[in-house]
Amino acid sequence: MDIKWICAVTIILAWFCRASSAHQTSVEPPRNLQIIDPGLLGHLYIEWQPPPSLLTLDQCTIKYKLKYRSTGDADWKVVFTKKLKYGDGFDLSKRTEAKVQTLLEGHCTNESEVKSDWTHTTFQLPSQGELESQIRDFHCVYYNWEHLTCTWQLGQLAPPGARYELYYWYEGLDHAVQCSDYIQTHGRNTGCNLQNLRQAEYIDFNVCVNGSSESTQLRPSYFTFRLQNLVKPSPPEKLSVSISAYEEIHVEWSPPAGGTPPHCLDYEVQLTEHDGDADAPWTAVSTQVETTFTFSQANRSRATCVRVRGKTNMFCANKGFWSEWTRKCFYVSRKDEKQLFILIAVVLSFLTVIIIFIFAAQHKKR
Repeated sequence: MDIKWICAVTIILAWFCRASSAHQTSVEPPRNLQIIDPGLLGHLYIEWQPPPSLLTLDQCTIKYKLKYRSTGDADWKVVFTKKLKYGDGFDLSKRTEAKVQTLLEGHCTNESEVKSDWTHTTFQLPSQGELESQIRDFHCVYYNWEHLTCTWQLGQLAPPGARYELYYWYEGLDHAVQCSDYIQTHGRNTGCNLQNLRQAEYIDFNVCVNGSSESTQLRPSYFTFRLQNLVKPSPPEKLSVSISAYEEIHVEWSPPAGGTPPHCLDYEVQLTEHDGDADAPWTAVSTQVETTFTFSQANRSRATCVRVRGKTNMFCANKGFWSEWTRKCFYVSRKDEKQLFILIAVVLSFLTVIIIFIFAAQHKKR
């Protein structure tokens, strides 16, 4: 019986040791890491292949840790994924670098995480044209959440016959599309108007402004942004001001008509006592979504102006532009002025009665 027990324990220990030795303690890095440009104006794909050793593993979770950045970026962007491909927007005028490693965890690693070494790669388009031939002061505004207007200045070294063109792409388009409504200055393209971009909201919007010239090459410019962060709403509408019996100024307005959702707007309300003089101090308050505000009207001067403007709030965008002001000026009398007017009216009435009495008495004597 003792011999059988010893044999059984020996078999169990041997199986346990063999199972323990089968645990994965290392893993190879991914293979064939590359950055691919499909011609989508800065939207690049980072692809790789799994190491061959993973094809024979089971009972284990395989993930990849991807890091990437462009030249000049202080921090890496980090992504954990089970896929073998990842896409994002990049500035093609800069060098892009990426690295990826294999992460292994599960029964095959005794529930511990095993990491591979990193695999590295870089990508950069060949330089084209002089840096000073690029456009300058590129600026885009998404007006009232309805149409996008982008403008730019010509490159400093742009020859007289240079022609700039804008192309754009966002996820959902099969290919890059050229602007069909250019803004021109002295016959040269210096801007573009784009309509019907609802499908491009809350995703990357990629733009390239390229140039062509018979005499020299022009360097292209690349930009990636999100439309909701460029919104400039229309000014608030139907601004009305009323004065209460307690001399409070009640201000009320309506959200602008158009594409900007009312729940996406915050407002700034300002009041001044100096008839809207450019150098006059303004009392400013902010409201979130609300379209009313009440100012105390103690000891105000005669002329008072109120103005209101709107901006997209943090619930709908990370940033944006203020709308133009909606303004209204009105007259408010002081308490002492009101009392003075009443006193003058009483005196004038009294004098009028006396004069009438005197004339009536003289007429009676005659």
